[in-house]
Amino acid sequence: MYYNSKKIKIEQRVISSNHKPLIIPELGINHNGSLSTAFKIVDAAKRAGAEIIKHQTHIPYDEMSFEAKFIKPGNSKKNIFDIISNSSLNEEDEYKLYKYVKRKKMIFLSTPFGRAAVDRLVKFGVSAFKIGSGELNNFPLLDYICKFKKPLIVSTGMQSISGVKKTVRFLEKRTKNFALMHTTNLYPTPDNLIRLDSITQLKKYFPNTIIGLSDHTSNNISSLGAIALGALIIEKHFVDKKKRKGPDIQASIDESELKELIKNSEIMYVQKQGLKNYLKEEQVTRNFAFASVVSIKDIRKGEKLSSKNIWVKRPGTGYFKAIDYKKLIGKKATKNIIRNVQIRKNDIK
Repeated sequence: MYYNSKKIKIEQRVISSNHKPLIIPELGINHNGSLSTAFKIVDAAKRAGAEIIKHQTHIPYDEMSFEAKFIKPGNSKKNIFDIISNSSLNEEDEYKLYKYVKRKKMIFLSTPFGRAAVDRLVKFGVSAFKIGSGELNNFPLLDYICKFKKPLIVSTGMQSISGVKKTVRFLEKRTKNFALMHTTNLYPTPDNLIRLDSITQLKKYFPNTIIGLSDHTSNNISSLGAIALGALIIEKHFVDKKKRKGPDIQASIDESELKELIKNSEIMYVQKQGLKNYLKEEQVTRNFAFASVVSIKDIRKGEKLSSKNIWVKRPGTGYFKAIDYKKLIGKKATKNIIRNVQIRKNDIK
């Protein structure tokens, strides 16, 4: 792994403006604690064309205190401690998941929510860490994670730009090998709270950092919009079947939607390239779409050109273009010019 301006590498996958966007389907806790379900979701992601899959590594008693039993997330009636306890994989099962993903020749990425989770993932041999929005200002945990010198993909939800700046300053003292993800932590996120302008804002404040979108909407529209704005990483909650139960299912896409997202992200990546300038490929259209200076009545030799005898008409293949019209006014014809033909260079003096 290495870093330079706007480039990070996770295993053999380079993330930069010279490469197609990285689409990260997030398995998360959509398996509801079932390893066999996790395998099925990985299989679906692989069939859709994913090159990576992201998990969440939860060790409840290490990451949460007793008070978590009294906190309910906005998308569930259960408390967060019970949700995580019922949805997490033990170390043996998560290692089996890790190996399964590797056998599929995919990259295994996971979000650790405590030191024990970090240690577990390091023991597995993961090549990078995903940092959730809740850990953006968790400097003790970030400091611990940075000691392992692995690339970081860092979500920035629930923070203002000033909060993100504090974290970036903290990280830059320890690593340059990280990306930032705009995020709205609502599941699913309503259209009016997606705020894709934040992609542009993050690019402005952190011009040498890879920027992406952790998209919690229930469709692919905002992901493609983010790519058009320059996002190089897209993360989406993913499930093989939407009929499954779980707190993140409403914000998840399925196999067909992931396949479509991967395909369309590559199209959008190509479509966004290039600045506003002249294209030689457009010449065939310029020829008929642009206008040239033409005679609008018969003009005798020695007669002055005026608005009464010249105007501009298609096609644009004449020597004098529409932009030249005014400078021809007052010129004299060197020969007789018939009506409705382009004015040539040797027709005037």
